[in-house]
Amino acid sequence: MAQALGTDPLVDMEDERPKWDNKLQYLLSCIGFAVGLGNIWRFPYLCQTYGGGAFLIPYFIALVFEGIPLFYIELAIGQRLRRGSIGVWRTISPYLGGVGLGCFSVSFLISLYYNTVLLWVLWFFLNSFQHPLPWSTCPLDLNRTGFVQECQGSGTVSYFWYRQTLNITSDINNTGTIQWKLFLCLVACWATVYLCVIRGIESTGKVIYFTALFPYLVLTIFLVRGLTLPGATEGLTYLFTPKMKILQNPRVWLDAATQIFFSLSLAFGGHIAFASYNPPRNNCEKDAVTIALVNSMTSLYASITIFSVMGFKATNDYGRCLDGNILSLINEFDFPELSISRDEYPAVLMHLNATQAERLAQLPLKTCHLEDFLDKPTWKQKSRAHVPGEGCPPHCLSPCLPFSPGMVCLVCFLSAICFTLQSGNYWLEIFDSFAASLNLIFFAFMEVVGVIYVYGMKRNTSPQERRSSTRAGCKSSVCSCPSCLHCGFQQLLWLIYSTSTDRGARMHT
Repeated sequence: MAQALGTDPLVDMEDERPKWDNKLQYLLSCIGFAVGLGNIWRFPYLCQTYGGGAFLIPYFIALVFEGIPLFYIELAIGQRLRRGSIGVWRTISPYLGGVGLGCFSVSFLISLYYNTVLLWVLWFFLNSFQHPLPWSTCPLDLNRTGFVQECQGSGTVSYFWYRQTLNITSDINNTGTIQWKLFLCLVACWATVYLCVIRGIESTGKVIYFTALFPYLVLTIFLVRGLTLPGATEGLTYLFTPKMKILQNPRVWLDAATQIFFSLSLAFGGHIAFASYNPPRNNCEKDAVTIALVNSMTSLYASITIFSVMGFKATNDYGRCLDGNILSLINEFDFPELSISRDEYPAVLMHLNATQAERLAQLPLKTCHLEDFLDKPTWKQKSRAHVPGEGCPPHCLSPCLPFSPGMVCLVCFLSAICFTLQSGNYWLEIFDSFAASLNLIFFAFMEVVGVIYVYGMKRNTSPQERRSSTRAGCKSSVCSCPSCLHCGFQQLLWLIYSTSTDRGARMHT
């Protein structure tokens, strides 16, 4: 290895550094690290927020001009210097050590609430063995003469989630007490993570065959079931029909650029650490394109699954809305029971509006449009409880595997206890909104600057070093390629834009 690296003083001479058993193990580890809640939870939510297909356009543009170049940089620099995230930037320059520490801090914060979502998954999974399901019907009131009024008003799923699971407080100022059922699930989640990373890549590489592939099995089962449900076609039509006017909103482009970081797990430091266990001659350019495309196709695959189910739910809600209006018409105008079908309702309503408009206006008829139910943003919280488990280890562990895995898991677990409080859902929303978005863009920009203007200058100081860099596997063009320069300029624009508008946009939202 020393011969392959030449005389480069920046390269870490670690002959005993562990290596992946095979290329497939490395690819699955990167896919398992990248594919997770950002693909299965956050991506479909943003698609639904911005009208389906309109979000796909800026997302794939950002993938080409932002995601793949940045991903290539991280794999290349990790493989070239063979160190973790913090060690790589300290090796390049002592002044860039803060980049590694910053990426580690963001990874730590995100891992806390990502694993909290997984404890919710575990809680719903345990409750799914009951019959009937606890969220299928409203509980009886204290007198056992009827159902709880709050449940009837909010719905069975929302009542089970906010009252019986979270037991949520009225606001974040009211902390509340620890929900012990969630606390025990949190213990189980972090214990599982510890078992996955107890021996570094030796244990992670073995368990990754299951953790990286199992989500695809679950998604496929959900997809087959979702496509057989009535209304699935309407949901998929909504997903792939872009509303071009939405593209005039700069917020769409900013969220698409930010989603690339969540989707590919860029600027977290994990991919740098994974690439550092590769042989120096590995083709990291091909790996970057392959993993990025698999990751994005997974996001689209998950969206198809979720929107098929969302179309089914919207169709049911739309049907119940029509049934309520039909029942009001039958009672008011003495029509025979079952004399008006859902298909006949528009014609009957038009006839009554022309003949008995005043009488019709007094009825509490609801406005029923299928698209309104597809636009209804109430499924974000529910979808959190249906997310398959993501790859191991979570974000806070990958950049710091040289540290004690047990100590890291313990610190993460203790820090995440706040999410098991009655006010935990409010804290999770804060973390989700403010912990990563601007920070990831800033650190990615610093990574580009560090590779091009610091490491790149040192790599090009002599012909001997340029030949050494080429022999090492990752081409020297990684330090000065036009795509990286373009990416750096783009990141600067996004940084300036987000600094000036992000705060105002969030306040408006």
